[in-house]
Amino acid sequence: MKMVYLKDVVTLRVDVGRCCGCGRCLEVCPHDVFRLEEGKVAFRERDACMECGACARNCPVQAIFVKNGVGCAVGILNAKLGRPSACCGGDQACCCSS
Repeated sequence: MKMVYLKDVVTLRVDVGRCCGCGRCLEVCPHDVFRLEEGKVAFRERDACMECGACARNCPVQAIFVKNGVGCAVGILNAKLGRPSACCGGDQACCCSS
């Protein structure tokens, strides 16, 4: 099942001019958000990003920005830790979890 969250709300941005084409973002992204296009990173499915931040932390040239801690990943982690989520009125991990 393909996970897509709310349309156009993700904080994920890419500076293609800085991209060196190493492909690390493709390796670490759990939702297959990226692809390489003509030796540079491009989005395969930007709205599938759960804002975990793995891509930005692993980019050797800081070409990727994402404000981790605001997306679905944090909602799921907070639920596992027993912390209420603002999403869905606090009664479940996240609206986008299944």
